Parts: sequence; structure tokens; C-alpha cells
Amino acid sequence: MRAWLEAISQPVILAIDAIALLVIVAGTVQVSIAVVRGAFKGMPSEVWRETWLRFARWLVAALTFQLAADIIETSITTDWQTIGRVGAVALIRTFLNYFLERDVEKQQRACTGGEHTQAAEEARTDTVSLRSTPPQSPIVRAVHADREDA
Repeated sequence: MRAWLEAISQPVILAIDAIALLVIVAGTVQVSIAVVRGAFKGMPSEVWRETWLRFARWLVAALTFQLAADIIETSITTDWQTIGRVGAVALIRTFLNYFLERDVEKQQRACTGGEHTQAAEEARTDTVSLRSTPPQSPIVRAVHADREDA
């Protein structure tokens, strides 16, 4: 039974880590395009903040996926040294996730206090994103929270 659990868990862990990598790449591409466009067009500071907040949401989603993979890995590991290593990594990711989410919420509250300008709306629609996909899970909703808030 244990061998079967380990045989299934390893590809699942790899798949979840791959999803986390894809989320990071997608967020990095999105913010890179926005930053390059903003550098040439000139963007107001609120648009820069929104761009970085969007990137932070991508990172929070990726950290969540990586934490899920860590949890699965600890469930199949029997070596205390490995459990300690994975536990330390999971703890670090949890703290990063917590503080990143807290900063995102704080900045989001600061951003929603004012009106969005036309330039902000244009920059928001100019960026490459997965917005055509309706949010289906809490993680996807977190990534798309900026659209839901608008």
C-alpha cells in the first residue's frame, strides 16, 4: 500500500510543482509586458502599483501550489531529515505567502481608495493575462481579484 501511495504521489508532486512554475512564468510574462509598455508609454504611479500587485497575486498563487506539493511530500517521507527539510521549506513558503498576501491586501486597500484613471484602465486591458478564463477556484480567483474588484 505504501509503495502504491509513493508511486502516485511523486508524479502528483511533480505536476503541482510544474503548475506553480507555469503560474510564475505567466505572471512574470504579464508583468514584464506591462512594465515594458509602461516604460515606453509612461504610466501613472497607481498603474505601476496595480501592475506589481497583480504580479504579487501570481506569486501568492504559485506559493500556494508549492506548499500543496510540500504537504504531499511530507506525507510520503519516512526520513526525519527529509521531513525537517521539507517542513522548513514549507514554513518559509507559508511565511512568504502570509506576508505577501498581507502586503497585497494593504496595497489594494490603498489603491481602491481613489478613482481609476483612463490610463490605468488602458494599462489594465493592454496587459496579457488569463482574464478570458472565468475564475473557478480560490487560487484562480486570487489571481483575478483585480478584475473582480474593478
